Amino acid sequence: AIPNHPKTIKKSRELHHLALRLSAEELPPGWEPIPSSAHTRVASNNARRVYYKEFLPRSPLDRLKALLRGSRASRARQHCDALLLAGINAPANLAWGKLPGGREYLFSRAVEGDDVTTWLGTLLPAGESWARASRWQLLEALGMFIGRVHATGFIHGDLRPGNVLAEHRAERYLFSLIDNERTVQKLPPPGRMLLRNLMQLNMLPPRILSRTDRMRFFTAWRRQMRDLDTI
Repeated sequence: AIPNHPKTIKKSRELHHLALRLSAEELPPGWEPIPSSAHTRVASNNARRVYYKEFLPRSPLDRLKALLRGSRASRARQHCDALLLAGINAPANLAWGKLPGGREYLFSRAVEGDDVTTWLGTLLPAGESWARASRWQLLEALGMFIGRVHATGFIHGDLRPGNVLAEHRAERYLFSLIDNERTVQKLPPPGRMLLRNLMQLNMLPPRILSRTDRMRFFTAWRRQMRDLDTI
C-alpha cells in the first residue's frame, strides 16, 4: 500500500472503525475471539486472514516504559518488521492505532500453519511409526530455523512452542514467529538469553518430546551457531 494514497487512507479508517467495535467486545460477522492473556484482546477473521490484537494497560509503569521504549503495540509492529526484513517469517502489519483509555491495537496478516505443540502432540504424535520420519524432518528443520533466528541476533521474548507456527509445503517445513512484542536483536546474542529461549522451546513433556527428539533439534540448531564459542 502507498502511504497517504486515498485507498490506503480509506482502508485504515475502515480498520480503525472495526477496532472500535472489537474493542467494545462486539464481534462483526466472520470474526472469532481467540483466548489470550488478561492484558490483551485477540480476534481473527479466517476468511480475510486478518488478526486483531488489542493491548490493554497493565499498570502505570507500562506508560513510563512506553515513553522510554515505545508502547507494546509499537514494539510488536517494529519487531515483526525487523524479522521480515531479515528474511524470517512473521505477521505482516496492516494497520495500527490508539483507542480510548490508553489502549492500542494492531491488525496483522495471519500467517499459515499450526503451532509446534500441535504438530508434535497431535499431527505427528510420538510413538507412531507412520509419523516418525516426518517428526525427524520437522525437528531438524525447526532446529535449523531457530538457529538461523539466533545467529541473526534475534531473541524471542517467549519462545514457547505455541509461538512458533509450522506449515508443510512442497515437502518442506516453513516456520513463522508470532507474539513478537518482546523480541529483541542483539549481536552477538547473549548466551543467557539463548539458553532461556532453548529452555522455553523445550517445555513440552517427555511423552511428546523425547530426549532423542531434543537432541535432534539441538544438533541442527548448533550447526547454525558457528560463533557459539565466542558468546
